[in-house]
Amino acid sequence: MEAHQSPEKTPDGHFVVIGGRKWRATDPSLPEEIAARLRRHLMSARRAVRSATTAGDATAEKAARARVQQAKVALGERGTPWWDQPEDERRRRWEEGLAALDSEAQR
Repeated sequence: MEAHQSPEKTPDGHFVVIGGRKWRATDPSLPEEIAARLRRHLMSARRAVRSATTAGDATAEKAARARVQQAKVALGERGTPWWDQPEDERRRRWEEGLAALDSEAQR
């Protein structure tokens, strides 16, 4: 078996199935380079949540969780379902999300 195998998707492509649970799939209209950058932001934010939780820093945890939410929305995994948005709204969602996350990362 491959080291990295794509998860099973529902027939409509809207969800992935992992461990028997359905999760909203990343917007397939995202260019791969953009999706990869957003996933890096997401993983960084998740690490920050863990660090803040371990340290008992509620303020840092809240900020990190907000970054997780922002990345998930930009990926199309939260917020308005990507399949219900016109193409221009979908593009605006990930462009604005990525710009905000990039700006945050430079602070």
